[in-house]
Amino acid sequence: MNLWAALLDVLILLLAALLLGALAERLKQSAILGYLLAGTLLGPNALDLMPSHKALTTIAELGVALLLFTIGLEFSWRRLRTIGPIALGGGTVQVLLTIALAAGACMALGVSGRSSLAIGAVVALSSTACVLRLLVSRAEIDGIYGRNALGILLLQDIAVVPLVLVVTALGGEGPTTTAQIAWDLGRAAGVAGLLVAALFLLLNYIVPLLLRAKEAAQNRDLPILLAMVTAVGAAWVSHKLGLSPVFGAFIAGLLLAESPFATQIRADVASLRTLFVTLFFSSIGMLGNPAWVLENWTLVAAVVAAIVFGKAIVISGIARIFRSSPSHAVATGVCLAQVGEFSFVLAEVARHGRLIDSELFELIVAATITTLFLTPYLVALAPHLVNAVGRLSRDGARALHEEEASRAATEKLVGHIVIVGFGPAGQAVANALKEDERTTVVVVELSVTSAAAAQAVGLRTYIGDATRAEMLEQARVATAAAVVVTVPDPATARHVIEQVRSRSPQTPVIARARYHRYYADLVQAGAITVIDEERAVGFHLASTVHDKLHPAQPDAR
Repeated sequence: MNLWAALLDVLILLLAALLLGALAERLKQSAILGYLLAGTLLGPNALDLMPSHKALTTIAELGVALLLFTIGLEFSWRRLRTIGPIALGGGTVQVLLTIALAAGACMALGVSGRSSLAIGAVVALSSTACVLRLLVSRAEIDGIYGRNALGILLLQDIAVVPLVLVVTALGGEGPTTTAQIAWDLGRAAGVAGLLVAALFLLLNYIVPLLLRAKEAAQNRDLPILLAMVTAVGAAWVSHKLGLSPVFGAFIAGLLLAESPFATQIRADVASLRTLFVTLFFSSIGMLGNPAWVLENWTLVAAVVAAIVFGKAIVISGIARIFRSSPSHAVATGVCLAQVGEFSFVLAEVARHGRLIDSELFELIVAATITTLFLTPYLVALAPHLVNAVGRLSRDGARALHEEEASRAATEKLVGHIVIVGFGPAGQAVANALKEDERTTVVVVELSVTSAAAAQAVGLRTYIGDATRAEMLEQARVATAAAVVVTVPDPATARHVIEQVRSRSPQTPVIARARYHRYYADLVQAGAITVIDEERAVGFHLASTVHDKLHPAQPDAR
């Protein structure tokens, strides 16, 4: 391969992605749409200006690993535990149920059993790179449906390895008996455990010995090198062990998230992540065949509709089973109603195993790219669905909660403080208020784990969604001295404030704004005081700098 030719292709692709991404942003769309379109136009099935597109695909795969590494830096083990059982239980049920339903539909249309299972595996995965990028950019990753989506996506990424093994076996190139398949799956799980253990020992015991040295602490280049060696090295080792490269990169990010260099590493690798992720989405676009799609647009549209509505319904139902409110369950389903980037890997394996022919492969690729084009709109639709479905579910469930609300209304609960959300911010508020024995604190928390923590310290706790009127009625916001909204998700916080103001206009509401851009929204919703975290941190930093530069002089008297 000519290196300079490949570099020229990278330059042309990045230039096209820049121009079309900027055009998409100007039209108030996601830049990801521009990246996908750039790859489609320049790819081998359109203008064919990228002769080294295979090299670009390899570079793009590295970009996905780096993206998952930075996501791991954001979500430490401690934070992942707060996601709850929907990650393991909900994600597993979603993958298995989606495979079963998609395979059943294909068999009803005359597709063979093995091919149907392979197609089901392809459809089961959603787009980790696309959805998480959009949720983070919209500051919705900390919302209820954002955490639900994260948990399911992480399980899907873990499931890539066993799904590849299963699809390979179905194609006749791998193990053909159930026992052999089970052995390979067990071996993959064991290898994954060894990889996690090795990374844990390396990053927690060996690397700190080097980075604690004075020379390392003074050299900012070393943490950057640590990040790149860890991310790329973990991805390479994971690949060599027969696992998904993104699995190793993500685990490495999780482990590094506990280090004191995590914040600096996140900032330093952000630009590289942008470069590689742009190449990744553009390389996916290159797989598209516009001429074939135009010839078969009705078939593509039907398949896309079946995927979007089918996955939205399945995932929404699973989220409801795992105790999400109807509104957040629907939002979770809509966010994940696409086919993911790793589905291309499964589709290639299925094609090589002769489970699908070229026509079916073209259909899968076209449907996948189309759902990725729709994903920015689906994620943008999610918060509106939270509001709309929330109103409908409140109206429909009102009769079911009349008895509970009536019983709560008889309680002598007056002049208390209602804390919505019992994360670190809510716990800090509760600890400060507990010093005043005259103040009664009531907590409203959706997470069972966080609610148990509130109950453990003796606080009256209601488990449920505070955007629902009946939950606020149980907490007696009408007679409360104040309501403190500590949830980090701005959309949820705004809905809670609006509900409180509609039920009890006289009750003062104090809220947090994690990002400054949402400050005005929360004030407009009805909060009398909004703590702007970005400004508060800025004031605290300025005060700290001032104290360091001008330390207080001891009293000479």
